[in-house]
Amino acid sequence: MKKKLAVIGNGMAGVRSVEEILKQNSQAFDISIIGSEPHLNYNRILLSSVLQGEVSFQDITINPLEWYEENRIELYPGETAVKIDSNKKEIVTDKKRTISYDKLILATGSTPFILPIQGIDKEGVVTFRTIEDCKSIIETSKQYKKAVVIGGGVLGLEAARGLLNLGLEVKVIHNQEYLMERQLDLTASRMLQKELEQQGIEFLLSKVTKEIVGDHRVEKIEFIDGTSVETDLVVMSVGVRPNIELAKESDILTNRGIVVNDFLETNKSDIYAVGECVEHNGMVYGLVKPLYEQGQVLAKHICGIAEEGYKGSVLSTSLKVPGVDLFSVGEFGEDETTKTLKMFNEMDGVYKNIVIRGDIIVGAVLYGDTTDQSKLLDMILKRKHTSDEEKRMLLQSKDKDAGVIKSMKLSEIICNCNGVSKGAIIEAVQQKELTTVDQVKQCTKASSSCGGCKSVVADLLAYIHSDECDEVIQKKSLCACTTLTEDEVVLQIQQRNLSSLQDVFVELNWNTKEGCSSCVPALNYYLAMIYPKYEGKNEPFFVNENMKAQLQKDGTYSITPQMYGGVTNVAELQKISSIMEKYKITDVGITPEQRIQLIGIKKEDLHAVYSELNMHLRPAHKNNIRLVNASFGDQECRCSKGNALHLAVELEKEMEYLLTPHRVVLGIATCKHSEVDMITKDISVIGINRGWEIYVGGSISPHIRQGELFTVASNSQEAKELICGFVQYYRETANYLEQICDWTGRVGLIHIREVLFEDVLRKQLIERLEAEMLPYVGKPV
Repeated sequence: MKKKLAVIGNGMAGVRSVEEILKQNSQAFDISIIGSEPHLNYNRILLSSVLQGEVSFQDITINPLEWYEENRIELYPGETAVKIDSNKKEIVTDKKRTISYDKLILATGSTPFILPIQGIDKEGVVTFRTIEDCKSIIETSKQYKKAVVIGGGVLGLEAARGLLNLGLEVKVIHNQEYLMERQLDLTASRMLQKELEQQGIEFLLSKVTKEIVGDHRVEKIEFIDGTSVETDLVVMSVGVRPNIELAKESDILTNRGIVVNDFLETNKSDIYAVGECVEHNGMVYGLVKPLYEQGQVLAKHICGIAEEGYKGSVLSTSLKVPGVDLFSVGEFGEDETTKTLKMFNEMDGVYKNIVIRGDIIVGAVLYGDTTDQSKLLDMILKRKHTSDEEKRMLLQSKDKDAGVIKSMKLSEIICNCNGVSKGAIIEAVQQKELTTVDQVKQCTKASSSCGGCKSVVADLLAYIHSDECDEVIQKKSLCACTTLTEDEVVLQIQQRNLSSLQDVFVELNWNTKEGCSSCVPALNYYLAMIYPKYEGKNEPFFVNENMKAQLQKDGTYSITPQMYGGVTNVAELQKISSIMEKYKITDVGITPEQRIQLIGIKKEDLHAVYSELNMHLRPAHKNNIRLVNASFGDQECRCSKGNALHLAVELEKEMEYLLTPHRVVLGIATCKHSEVDMITKDISVIGINRGWEIYVGGSISPHIRQGELFTVASNSQEAKELICGFVQYYRETANYLEQICDWTGRVGLIHIREVLFEDVLRKQLIERLEAEMLPYVGKPV
């Protein structure tokens, strides 16, 4: 039986949470949404674009009525929740309606802050928060011509530009010495002010409003310094406050906002909160990306899916004003712990201020050239160590042409609010023949939230349709048995709880009853990853539980005694030699991983060979970790081999029985004498004076490719943790038969660093890896 989920708030945060819940488990809840505004869910952030005449009210609707109906969501528009009884689990509305719930999400948003001054109740004084506010301003512009905006922040400036487009004379009043002081430094702010003045907006800075004067309608504003300014319209835009009144009256813990933990839970059982009304670790967020991140965490938790929790967000800001390219992220103030990289090109109107702590970028302000905003945001989120070359490239001014778009990796994020990559947009445009930015927005959600990436989406769309574009992304089904892609198959297995090959074939309408040679191994792999105790995970690989033998074309078998780190001894060699002679095993070879392989064993001799050998055997299946220790065979290197050998043995024991999407070659070198050869491995670990350099993504097939430096580990234990976490994340997110070099290119090395450098996430990955290895510990293998 479905549980009842009630959501108080039909805004962006609440409905996005519902979208994420439906994505995780569409059958879990009967959903009710109470919305105090008489509208469908709309994008409040784009109200300034409505005011500026770029879009209509209809354009900013996010979810049409059909979406509510298709998902059987009971919507109560124009109705306000006035009481929550957490004991009875009931909500009472202002229309005397009682709605029961099993789970409740508070998404009450925020309310505009109104200055506590005389005259704020006069006609012509409005806030800028809702569709009604926007309509009121548009109607006023038809009769009056002078407008004042109080507040020089993002929303105030966007509103001012909209008023200008409506034909009004516009003045902006700000109580600080420069605009957007929370997001910009002085230089960027002055450049912004100059541009907006050229567009026709007048600024009165360091002005504190004393009183709004007029009989019934506003006539002028007086300041505490004795000066005044005449106006017919006052738009109050001095910030917002979390809407927590309902929560307070319902004995839910509040401070500045509704207090929640990492899983967005309040202090009341089964009551959650999300969005602008929330206070998490002392922070209240008013930007869209943090609200969406909260919604993703809440959805997984409420659906019973393991989730590490919400850890806060890095704030970034852009300004939706024509003719202005501006981006701010993270810390931009200077102190004794930071250094700055600055570039100021007054001729072209370009300014960059990048703030660095150590060699990690922690903040940036860009004006006039925001091409690198996605790259910078990624670097800050992932705490990436930045090379001198990367710093130099970031300070270069780039022309907006197809070359810049073309140079971006497919995995690079275009829309940070919704996590939409360049590759996802190209795929959507090519497969669905999209021709407009609005179509891209509807299909991928890129630019549908804050709208800051709209110009980049437009540039990308123009590039895709140009002769310069040679990037083609085709949807490829898993195999001929199905029209579903690998990602779609995996998602269906998870959502429908399919736990066997037969379940997949039946529930997903496979064209064949038993699959094929392409899909069966892939499905076995995915089922093993989703269900670690899946019984069929080893079926294609082993003769029986104890013997890891590989069938040869002539009907005989081969085995490979395990020699950790590629090291053996006299006793083992004598034993192998004796067995070869006794059972007439004439073929022996040295594998690329420096192991001895016995070939040509008769099936009837397998058990005897295994018993007399009494050595661990390497797994016979091809998709696992293959270790190459470069401590041996280098005639010129006299460096100490002990540390590399120890690390090689530790890593091999840690991961030797793991299934991987594709064979993984892990190379370990004592020093840089073998660097050129080593960094063509999938994972390469090279000893240096201060620890271990770890390279990933190298390859010799189908083309030779050198790996990229992933990180530098200070000791062997740190190196082992990073490599094990890296391998586990690859196992969990790569497609079957996808090499590490292709996986890192698709997912993005910056994103992988973000995951592995986060202590909690890395620990969880290692725990899952160790849990899969546990059945093999202490068993005769």
